[in-house]
Amino acid sequence: MALPPKILIVGGGVFGLSTALSLSKRHPDSQITLIESAPTIPNPHGSSVDTSRIVRADYASSAYSKLAASAIQKWRSTSWGAEGRYTQTGLLLVYPGNSASAKKYAEKSYANVRAIEGDNVVYLPTKKDVLGVVPPYGETLDVAGGYVNWGSGWSDAGASVKFVKELLDKEKKVVFKHGEVKRVLFDPSSSKKRATGVEMVDGETVNADLVILATGAWTPRLVDLRGKALATGQAIAYIKISDAEQRELENLPTILNFATGIFIIPPRDNLLKIARHAYGYRNPITVPVPGSQSGETMQVSLPETGVPVPLEGEEAFRVALRQLLPRFVDRPFAGTRICWYTDTPDGDFIVSYHPEYEGLFLATGGSGHAYKFFPVLGDKVVDALEGTLEPELRALWEWTEATPTSASEDIFDGDGSRSGERNSILKDELAKTKKAGRGSVL
Repeated sequence: MALPPKILIVGGGVFGLSTALSLSKRHPDSQITLIESAPTIPNPHGSSVDTSRIVRADYASSAYSKLAASAIQKWRSTSWGAEGRYTQTGLLLVYPGNSASAKKYAEKSYANVRAIEGDNVVYLPTKKDVLGVVPPYGETLDVAGGYVNWGSGWSDAGASVKFVKELLDKEKKVVFKHGEVKRVLFDPSSSKKRATGVEMVDGETVNADLVILATGAWTPRLVDLRGKALATGQAIAYIKISDAEQRELENLPTILNFATGIFIIPPRDNLLKIARHAYGYRNPITVPVPGSQSGETMQVSLPETGVPVPLEGEEAFRVALRQLLPRFVDRPFAGTRICWYTDTPDGDFIVSYHPEYEGLFLATGGSGHAYKFFPVLGDKVVDALEGTLEPELRALWEWTEATPTSASEDIFDGDGSRSGERNSILKDELAKTKKAGRGSVL
């Protein structure tokens, strides 16, 4: 399928930048503009901007395993992973004895990556076997077994986003524009509404023949995604460690427990990162229904930036540290952050034309696991734009109808690897944190 000459990408994160890079190579004659809300790329409030992201082919879904394997080859052997942007120290996936679902996920994942990585993947049937891989972890480690995949690793997310932005700047085939998009514009005279560009918050309009929304957790404000996607806040914390602790831990595999959602990525620059892959915090906000002419409103979850991890999240980290690295359980956090996912019901991306609006395409729904595909994701998005995406991925990513619900009702299970409370509202958890703080003073 030929693409129109004037293409607008909204969003300068992993989906937006990778799509821009692929379009610039495969459609060099197109006029490509990318709008980013932040004055800098990486956007400091984006989901893929901090020290590290797991790069793994460890999935219960063979489709994602195969796609990740192709991305990992680029992380390993091309400039994508150079200059410290990729570090291969392995992934240790574990499960406790009381979680049949986590064990089942691990077994499926093991089978998929074993077929890809072969002897790099080692089954660990007992707690003793697990501790043999990570000796610094304590006997309090709450695991029954798992496996280690030495073919997995992690990537410096912020550095990689900056790397792609610099590539595009050198090519000079993509025009970058800073500003916040207020709404998508449509031609009301066409029989089927057609996207014609966007209106900025300051009133400026940017016209295009094709609008690609790669706006991550902010997408539900620009298009009605009720029942299809919502923003969830995920807890991240950092602990300052000594030079000796850095040397002891830096070459260990990332540890990921799919029963608790807790993962610890090997430290860099004396910072140890602990995070949780959970159902997350929701932030319900009432906004106008996109495209509505009657003033209709809807309630959706949208990011709230600049807030710390609530007490509930910090306490979950303390429990995990007591089990994993007890020597750090009382170590103060050097900083905490809420990372905003764009969750979908099954954890599958949305890479598809909108069925109701011509000229409107979505590349979003990362569900907390899109980053690792950065080197190959843009090509898959352009395949979908051209109508050539392989059937297996098209079936996972194409737009499907959903029953509109409110942000307070949406609790997506994702791929079955989530943990934590299912009804956490951010403002409620922050209020509990504030109350607990006052209580400690009194």
